[in-house]
Amino acid sequence: MPFTARIEAAILRSIRAGQSGTPPPKLAAALEHAVMPGGARIRPQICMSVAAACGDDIPTMSEAAAASIELIHCASLVHDDLPCFDDADIRRGKPSVHKAFGEPLAVLTGDSLIIMGFETIARQMELDCARAGQLTLALARSTGMPYGICAGQGWESEPQVDLSAYHRAKTGALFVAASRMGAIAAGHDPEPWTELGARIGEAFQVADDLRDALYDEETLGKPVGQDEIHARPNAVSELGVQGAIRRLKDILGGAIASIPSCKGEAMLAEVVRRTAERLTPVAPNKAPAHPAE
Repeated sequence: MPFTARIEAAILRSIRAGQSGTPPPKLAAALEHAVMPGGARIRPQICMSVAAACGDDIPTMSEAAAASIELIHCASLVHDDLPCFDDADIRRGKPSVHKAFGEPLAVLTGDSLIIMGFETIARQMELDCARAGQLTLALARSTGMPYGICAGQGWESEPQVDLSAYHRAKTGALFVAASRMGAIAAGHDPEPWTELGARIGEAFQVADDLRDALYDEETLGKPVGQDEIHARPNAVSELGVQGAIRRLKDILGGAIASIPSCKGEAMLAEVVRRTAERLTPVAPNKAPAHPAE
C-alpha cells in the first residue's frame, strides 16, 4: 500500500511530541512500545487513500487525520489487553503494555494516546480551522459513546449482545472514521464515503473472527481463541469457516462498488483489493508475517 512513509512519520511526530520536555521516563517509553512498530496500519492507509482520491490539497491535514486514527486504535489495543478485559500477555508479537510496564502505566498509556490523537488534529487548526473541527467531531463520534469503540467495549459487559451494534462500534467505527476523515481532510463531503468505511470495517471483523479461529498465537502475534474464551458472538460460530470466508469476499466486493465517483476511483479500488488480499485468511502455515491490525 502507498503512503507508509508519510503515515509512520506523522505518527512518530506525535509520539515525539508526547515524549518532549521532561516526561516520566517509563510512560514515555510505554507510548512508543504501544505504537512502534505497528501492524498493517490499515485504518490510516484508508484515510490517506480517500484523501488522495479527493485531491489531498493539504497533505499535513490528511497525515494528521491518519495519525490520529492510528493513535486511537493503538490506545484501544492497550486497554483491550488489560487484565480487566482480555488479559492478553502479547500484542503484535511482543509483551503487551501492561506486561512490559505494569497495569497502572498501561492505563495511563492508553489514556495518553487518546488525548494525543485529538491533540494531533488540534495542531492543524491554524491550517484550516473548519476542517480540523470536522475531523475532531468525526474522531470523537468513532471513539466514544454511543457508537464508538468505547461503546463496542461496553457491549462486552452486557448479558445480551446486539451483534450488529457491537461490531459496528467495536470494529467498524474507526474504519468509518478513516474513510470520512480522509474526505474531510481534503475538503470534501464525508457522507458519500461512509459506506466504504463501514464495509471495510465489517470485512475486517469477519476476517478477525476467522484469524482468531484458524491461527495460532505465534502466527498471529496475539492470543487466539478469545471469542470462545469470552463467549463472544462471531462470524465463524454463526456461519462456519467457509461461510465466513464467502461472507468476507461478498463484503469486500461491495466495498469496491461503494467507492464514490472521483478522479482517484481506480487507485482506491486497487487499495481495497490489496486490503482484501491482506484480510482474506490463508492456510495457517502460510499466514502473513505481520498481523492485519
